[in-house]
Amino acid sequence: MSKLGTLYLVPNTLGDDARIEQLPHVLPHETLTQTAKLKHWIVEDAKTARALLKAVDSVAPLACTIQEMHMSEWRGAARNAKYGDAVKPADLLKPLLAGNDMGLMSEAGVPGVADPGAELVLAAHRLGAQVKPLVGPSSILLGLMASGLNGQRFAFQGYLPHDVHERSTKLKQLEVESRKLQQTQIWIETPYRNTAMLMACLNSLAPQSLLCLGVDLSLTSEMITTLSIAEWRKRYPNDAACASLQNRPTVFLLLA
Repeated sequence: MSKLGTLYLVPNTLGDDARIEQLPHVLPHETLTQTAKLKHWIVEDAKTARALLKAVDSVAPLACTIQEMHMSEWRGAARNAKYGDAVKPADLLKPLLAGNDMGLMSEAGVPGVADPGAELVLAAHRLGAQVKPLVGPSSILLGLMASGLNGQRFAFQGYLPHDVHERSTKLKQLEVESRKLQQTQIWIETPYRNTAMLMACLNSLAPQSLLCLGVDLSLTSEMITTLSIAEWRKRYPNDAACASLQNRPTVFLLLA
């Protein structure tokens, strides 16, 4: 049997303005040079993948043009099935069987973390292929690092419920768990719901609980602030006061 290719997990930037000017700041040289060598790709979103590769080319020339690359999209088994796409992870990993190295790229941040790429990584392990993670930005870890909250014990919750009542109930549950275990609770939200999420936190959580907002992490507009719920209420007494947070990628971190 011929040697299997390696699946490289390629980080993406966390926003458009980090793609060229800040690229060497957020992605190490070794990550950029390895990325430039790859011709076979599986990506969450082809548009953002091409944007990153175009920026990489300005720092580390690509081995072939973007048009010559073999690029497939993967948004997760559930989402693919919803739109009638029956492709399986093993089907997309066939280049590995032919000895070709492949890149797996998230729409933002690192593959496999809050990202459907984990299904492909597991499939690569089942094939017996080597999986190589490359260094790059993770909004979850950057937020935790800068929060001042408990970095020894933490849990990532993904997205919380959208329903107002269910969201409030979940926030209170996370607060109880955080207090009991002294565990930092971390979650993300679709940017256009930031205001609703923050208001839910201010209405549902205890005044003394600590909440950190990591906004536009790694970008020039980055804002990282940790305050008690009581202090956040003074800063943002209503929806209009926190309108500047709307539509900006944000990580929420809680320690009760």
